[in-house]
Order: sequence, then structure tokens, then C-alpha cells
Amino acid sequence: MSWLKRDFFERDVLDVAHDLVGVELVWNGCSGIIIETEAYAVNDDPACHTASRPSAREFVRSKPPGTAYVYFNYGMYWLFNLLVKGGGRDGLILIRALEPKRGIEAMQQRRKRDKLHELCSGPGKLSVALGIEGAHHGTVMVGRGRPPGCGLRMPQDSTHEVVTDIRVGISQAVDFPWRFLSHHSPHLSVKHGKVKLSALTPRRRPK
Repeated sequence: MSWLKRDFFERDVLDVAHDLVGVELVWNGCSGIIIETEAYAVNDDPACHTASRPSAREFVRSKPPGTAYVYFNYGMYWLFNLLVKGGGRDGLILIRALEPKRGIEAMQQRRKRDKLHELCSGPGKLSVALGIEGAHHGTVMVGRGRPPGCGLRMPQDSTHEVVTDIRVGISQAVDFPWRFLSHHSPHLSVKHGKVKLSALTPRRRPK
């Protein structure tokens, strides 16, 4: 398997979010296959942090593609995202779920769980399992500056059937079909088709 390079992230955020499914995320002795992602666009997406956080806009402006954007969610969990810029649409991609591959014993200890499908089946869970914290915000995951023991590896072959669905746990642009999943994986945070829109939810067509 080969390490991803920066140009992988210099494309449209939706293309990158789709293509990350099946890629191995390697983190300090642990790793997992990405099986669920969620895309957020810098422009015309009110659910993206750049719509409300000046610090997020500065991060996008100043950091290279493939940099980790890590933030604390609901005062409970660190969430791990990757920066995409230089293509059709810049954005951030939330890594929502992994299929554990390496360092499983360490993940089990951190998560206090034994079953594989419970270790990384959600964005907060995978950060706990891998040991990702706020200090890792800004970690360069591809190219020059990538720390030893961290990165993203492309498998030689991938058999994942990637499907799209609406995003999870947001209150704006809720109908954008910008979540990408390995269809039949038991490690997903939310299975395909399980997120339902309220009949009263205003629709906003993605640009």
C-alpha cells in the first residue's frame, strides 16, 4: 500500500469524501479502514464550521490540504476531520467510522470495549480508540511534515460498495446527500437509510 500524497486532497470535497472510503487511517500504532465519511463545503454549506467560525475559515486559508482539523464536540468528544482545498469545492471531511485493523488491543483498552464493531463505529468513538485529542489539531497527514506513524494509505484493491446518504446530527442543510458509506459494513455509525428527515424540515438544494 502507498501513502496518500497532497494532491489527493486538492480536488472537490465530495470526490475526496467518496474516495476516502477504503483508505487506511494510520495513527501511532493503530489503524483502521475508513468506511464512513461526511463532507462539509467551505462555501454555500451552513452546516460547515466555516459558516460560523472565523477560526475555521483561517484554518482553511492557512493550512495545506490533508491537514487534520480536530475539534471538541458537545463538550464530550474530539472529532477528526481532513482539510480539502484546491479543487472544485474546498471543505472539511469528518471521518465518521473505521473498521479496526491494527493496534486493536490498545483500542479496546481505550474504549473499554471488546467487540470490534463497537470500537470505531462513530466519530467520537474512533477518536477515543486511536487516542486523538485537541493537541493533534493541525497535524499534517500527507506529504512533507507528516509525522512518523501517522498518515493515510491507499489499499492495493478495494471492494467497498460506496453509497451516499444524508448527514447526521446537524440542524442546517440536513438534506444534503454528503455522507459516504461502505454499504454493508458492520462498523458504520449509522446504517444507510436510517437517518430520516422531518416532514417539516426545509429543503435546501446543494449547489
